[in-house]
Amino acid sequence: MRQEGQVSFNPGSAFYRAESAIGRDLAVLCAYVYRQTRGQLRVLDTMTGSGIRPLRYILEAQADWVWANEGNADLAPTLRANLAGLPPHRYRLTHENSQRLCLRCHQNRDFYDLVDIDNFGNPAVHIDTGLGATRLGGLLYLTNTDGRSTSGHDPQASLRIYSAHARWQPAVHEQGLRLILGRAAQTAASRGLGVEPLFSLFTGQVHRVMVRLVPQVTLNQTTYGFIAYCHGCGHLQTLTWPQLGRVSCPCQLEGGEARVVVSGPLWIGPLHDDNQLRAMVTVAQAWGWRAQVDLLAVMAAEAHLPPYYYLLGEMGRRGRMDIPNRDRLVAALQSAGYQATRPHAEPQAVKTTASFSHCLSIARGLGRS
Repeated sequence: MRQEGQVSFNPGSAFYRAESAIGRDLAVLCAYVYRQTRGQLRVLDTMTGSGIRPLRYILEAQADWVWANEGNADLAPTLRANLAGLPPHRYRLTHENSQRLCLRCHQNRDFYDLVDIDNFGNPAVHIDTGLGATRLGGLLYLTNTDGRSTSGHDPQASLRIYSAHARWQPAVHEQGLRLILGRAAQTAASRGLGVEPLFSLFTGQVHRVMVRLVPQVTLNQTTYGFIAYCHGCGHLQTLTWPQLGRVSCPCQLEGGEARVVVSGPLWIGPLHDDNQLRAMVTVAQAWGWRAQVDLLAVMAAEAHLPPYYYLLGEMGRRGRMDIPNRDRLVAALQSAGYQATRPHAEPQAVKTTASFSHCLSIARGLGRS
């Protein structure tokens, strides 16, 4: 038997990744806030695996009803055993194809407050059908485990999956989150709708984003654009669509050799929603979830900073110095008048409004002090 949150269960032969528990923790917090705010919570868990999510949604998030679906019918005995302790009227168990299930829900106008799609690989084929099963104002939880397509190692795959050209740049973990958000926003816009990120999470190998489906299109030039990285000097910058024809780098003004690559289009708006994070923190504190409170605080600090971060190792290499201490560098940047924090997606990095050259200058100053 395993324990996760308030739930004991036996995964049996079902795929279960204990390291992904933090993603389920945040989903439970988000769902609980939704239930308390909206007065109801109906969940569609399209790839339930061992059944850990329906157990946690019902027992922790107080979901009224969960549709637990698992395409592999061989897992039926494990699922029946794990879900046996739940009231029968609180859940339904089926074994169907995830996409066909979402399509049928849409056709039957059977919309859900939360659609959780915990797939293996990329989310492309699930975004459209998932949105179709989500009620207006409801939540869609998306997953990506394909790091090659988001990190620049397979640009053709990123073009096929996200309709974007992903290049390697230091903030590739966050780039993955923004590619998913961009694809979701573009898909919603084609329906005359929009998505708002409530939180975006990278846990080492898995990207997960929770979005809210809204009636207003959120895809525009301030939320959907490009990120440029200069291999010559390390500078990162955001580009809007009108700037694409005149991409440049500050190092050119100093006689440097600019070698700029551009990734996108992708989501360049906020990664998280401030109000949602505050509400989740309140619940996590009441439940005694200290690690989750700490993570949410980091996410809140980074929510509105530029859509990239700088690696400490790259600063050390380019500045020909020891790798700077992250916390001291963050404090020094803040003292210099910049916004700065550590990004949740990469512990050995800083996220800041300062340029890379200014970060290097401040980091050198720390080395001399």
